[in-house]
Amino acid sequence: MLSRRIAVAARLASPSLRQVRGRNPLLMTPVVMQAIRTYADTVVKVPQMAESISEGTLKQFSKAIGDHVEQDEEIATIETDKIDVAVNAPQAGVIKEFLVSEEDTVTVGQDLVRLELGGAPSGGDKQESSSKDEGSTAKKSEPEPKSEPPAEEKETKPEPKQESKPQPQEKSTTSKPEPSKEVEKKDTSSQQPSVSSSAPTAGSRDERRVKMNRMRLRIAERLKQSQNTAASLTTFNEVDMSNIMEFRKLYKDEILKKSGVKLGFMSAFSRAAVLAMRDLPAVNASIEGANGGDTIVYRDYVDISVAVATEKGLVTPVVRNAESMDMIGIEKAIADMGKKARDGKLTIEDMAGGTFTISNGGVFGSLMGTPIINLPQSAVLGLHAIKERPVAVNGKVEIRPMMFLALTYDHRLLDGREAVQFLVKVKEYIEDPRRMLL
Repeated sequence: MLSRRIAVAARLASPSLRQVRGRNPLLMTPVVMQAIRTYADTVVKVPQMAESISEGTLKQFSKAIGDHVEQDEEIATIETDKIDVAVNAPQAGVIKEFLVSEEDTVTVGQDLVRLELGGAPSGGDKQESSSKDEGSTAKKSEPEPKSEPPAEEKETKPEPKQESKPQPQEKSTTSKPEPSKEVEKKDTSSQQPSVSSSAPTAGSRDERRVKMNRMRLRIAERLKQSQNTAASLTTFNEVDMSNIMEFRKLYKDEILKKSGVKLGFMSAFSRAAVLAMRDLPAVNASIEGANGGDTIVYRDYVDISVAVATEKGLVTPVVRNAESMDMIGIEKAIADMGKKARDGKLTIEDMAGGTFTISNGGVFGSLMGTPIINLPQSAVLGLHAIKERPVAVNGKVEIRPMMFLALTYDHRLLDGREAVQFLVKVKEYIEDPRRMLL
């Protein structure tokens, strides 16, 4: 009997649903309705994330059980060691069940959410039920005006009694609010110590333990791998920013008007690095091979990884083929990648590869630091804060806006002479931007 009902339930999904209902209303039993629901349900699975990523942590659900979602609307977010992956609804429907919990580790293809397809009518049912509730409440409120006429009749008959009664009532009403205000004051005063007591007191030795997210774990792993693998060495230099700042001041408004791009310093340093690599290609090379590497890979293209700080950690989206771009093109690409990083919209493709990294710690006020190489790259350029300092110019002491530059390089591939020459060339291009046009 049960199998027959399920078979009928499958037939109910056909266009002859109304005909079947009209012929035999007994078919719409709870068992059949449950069969129809399961027949119309679909399961949302963990999507493919990338070739190198097979699992992640379900960070949060964007919707709740019973919410209606449209097709391609985000349901949940999965955190991986590189990016956050959004899980979207394959079709429109209503969320019926969560098959995993937040902070659970999930793998590709695992069931996440049970979705009832075509859930839009349920919203209409809710509206009808709400309208019915409003109608019932309106009906309940109808008897209230019926009690008003007898009250008016009582007021018209015993007029002298009403004059004597309101007086004690007014006294009682005036006497009652006063203690209530005092109680409110006492309540507010009693709440203040609780807030202060929750704050940390002097000499507190409390500790908090927070689990590292996958991205932070991956960053820590790669940084330690870089220290253990590369023979890192850092060389420093300082650059006078006067001319590049004057150059930016002269043309930034015109460039913003024509191209909509705010001209910054990152594009200038990127362009200077690209030009310096033409004379020193080893800066853009890498070591590959087994047992620590036995092959040097030289590249004719330059993919610059731009370090961007986000709430979850440092990410390095890649500006590809920077050697074929001018300063405006580089600036626009960097701005687009930075926005995607802050909005959490970066993809694996946006961060894959990269042949050289530029890290601008100066935006946070860093005066000097030693950046860490992003393997398998061979060098990283660190920019720092611009500070006015007294410097010697043509035998005279002048106040100039100065910046410290740091180049951390892999000494297995780059000799000190090449690293220093590269940094000096970057310095020359920045101090005289006209050189970049020659």
